[in-house]
Amino acid sequence: MANMIKIFDTTLRDGEQAPGFSMVLAEKCEMAKQLERLGVDVIEAGFAIASPGDFESVENISKIIKNSTVCALARMRDKDIEAAAKALKPAVRPRIHVFIATSDLHMKYKLQMTREEVLSSVQKNVAYAASLVPEVEFTAEDATRSDPQFLYQVLETAIKAGASIVNIADTVGYTAPNEFYELVKGAFSHVDGIEHVTVSAHCHNDLGLAVANALAAVSAGASQVECTINGIGERAGNTSLEEFVMNLKARSDFYGVDCAVNTQQIYKTSALLSSITGVKVQPNKAIVGANAFAHEAGIHQHGMIANRETYQIIAPETIGLTSNRMVLGKHSGKHAVEQRLQEMGYSLSEENMEQAFRQFKLLADTKKEITDRDLEAMVIRRTISIPETYRLENYSISMGNQISSTAWVRMVDQNGTAQEAAVASHNGPIDAAFKAISQMVDVPFELADFIISAVTGGTNAQGVVYAKIKYEGKLYTGSGVSADTIEAGIQAYISAINTMIWATQQTL
Repeated sequence: MANMIKIFDTTLRDGEQAPGFSMVLAEKCEMAKQLERLGVDVIEAGFAIASPGDFESVENISKIIKNSTVCALARMRDKDIEAAAKALKPAVRPRIHVFIATSDLHMKYKLQMTREEVLSSVQKNVAYAASLVPEVEFTAEDATRSDPQFLYQVLETAIKAGASIVNIADTVGYTAPNEFYELVKGAFSHVDGIEHVTVSAHCHNDLGLAVANALAAVSAGASQVECTINGIGERAGNTSLEEFVMNLKARSDFYGVDCAVNTQQIYKTSALLSSITGVKVQPNKAIVGANAFAHEAGIHQHGMIANRETYQIIAPETIGLTSNRMVLGKHSGKHAVEQRLQEMGYSLSEENMEQAFRQFKLLADTKKEITDRDLEAMVIRRTISIPETYRLENYSISMGNQISSTAWVRMVDQNGTAQEAAVASHNGPIDAAFKAISQMVDVPFELADFIISAVTGGTNAQGVVYAKIKYEGKLYTGSGVSADTIEAGIQAYISAINTMIWATQQTL
């Protein structure tokens, strides 16, 4: 049996703190549940001391996750460690993750600490964390720009103090694979007790080498790698979970190791993150990009027809993709739609299923081919339990190239009561509709971003729209799907408003 590499997912901590990727509590909880279905070993749920919202996220994720370890980040401070331990109290498998920088650059300019002071802090704080939870991870921040001998001394101190996982971090994506291999390999030769703990690697992608460096660390003996879905994270991001995992799977002959990730959940997890954050994956992204399994060149197509392996080293089914053939149409019933969604791994509440089926019927009247991606676009955000304070009932638009666009919009509230319709004029149909909706919602928010994309090709493709609104310095994302792009935009705007209202109410 191959040695198993533990997958530590930090999408909800390192990933979520990157600009444009913030999530509200319900979104984080849904993402955490999907990460558990994906089969990651560790979910880093947040930085508990950072804010009441982060503490609440760690605490709530600790309550709902049963199989994966739940981890909370903490600086080398008593209050940080205590907050992490308190937030993790409901967790079945809690882990506190403490860190401190070990490079001379960071110690001088950021920490303003000597080497001796850093060693003392590691000994004291790792021991304190180990007294509060059964599992402590220690990270040497900026390890790849540290003096190797001092780094090894710090790791040894952390192990003796009670750390059961030591993490070597390429914090700024500086190192090259051969260098990282030698650094990790050296730890096994110079650190007493390292054979009794898990050695981890945390790599950033500033030079595009995060996955390569993580694989080099594994080759050197590391048995945990820290990743994010779609490679999101600070600056250029982190090690992409899907790329790292599929390297292990596709090249098991070379690496000789495996992991517990259920690869058929990869695409679904990637799509959920995109839906939550409104950040679309680039088309040529490895594994989960729209073009990852597309073949247009004639030579490639000819080879694929003869034998798939000529130009494709991974079958799309491996990551949970299907052929996207039409399986449903306007005569299909609710049971058939529900069964297909279940086959795709989606389990909707009765209310969400009713809404999805209504949307399916409307789409089937305008689009002959209903693909799995069409279905997925309709339901993916419905898996997140954010109440619909407002729902679009109907709208009409008056527009032309010689007149200002005028929108008439009516919404229904959560009690089913129709709100007084609003009319507004503006430069374009979507602007006008947004202005009308804003008149009905008495909150001074502003539109921060608006993104339109197509689910599939063709003139009758569904439009997926992501809207981000800003209120009191925080961003809230909503999405809408329709063959009518204007309607999808209105849905996305209302969805973002619902997210904002729900999140604001949770903090009152």
